[in-house]
Amino acid sequence: MNLPNKITICRVILVPFFVFFMLCGDMVPGNQYIAVAVFIVASLTDTLDGYIARKYDLVSNFGKFMDPLADKLLVCSALICFIAVPGNPMPAWGVLVIISREFIISGFRLVASDAGVVIAASWWGKSKTIVQMLMSILLIVNFNGTVIDIIEYVFIYAAILLTVISLVDYLWKNKHVLKEEKI
Repeated sequence: MNLPNKITICRVILVPFFVFFMLCGDMVPGNQYIAVAVFIVASLTDTLDGYIARKYDLVSNFGKFMDPLADKLLVCSALICFIAVPGNPMPAWGVLVIISREFIISGFRLVASDAGVVIAASWWGKSKTIVQMLMSILLIVNFNGTVIDIIEYVFIYAAILLTVISLVDYLWKNKHVLKEEKI
């Protein structure tokens, strides 16, 4: 297993620690700051593993599959935690839209994989992930204030919009995978 793939696995391992600190409440003083630190470190590993994989030509099918999956685990874990945290502005329907997209794309990738096709993330998908991660950082810390509240809502709705756009783009560009051969 190469270094970028090991970094991706580390991101997956950080998810339970993040969830613990998000949900432990007052049991751990400053838990939201520990949670945001873990989330930021995990998010940065996404940039790091991609950079190393491209720079040293270590791109692998495992990495193309696991890297987006690790991102989905991290972001979906945060989204589910937001629903559980009182006063968090993330709407449940927004969580459903984002998680539904992730299930659809994961299923689509399985179909593509059966056809021998590995599909890497698109620009829209990467943009969606970046916005979701920035939104998550804001919502984890959840500072109060009019300006911060507006910024949080802008990121929430930008993340939801990019989620839908990236889904449509992904399916449209790869629709050939769904076509069945006629015998």
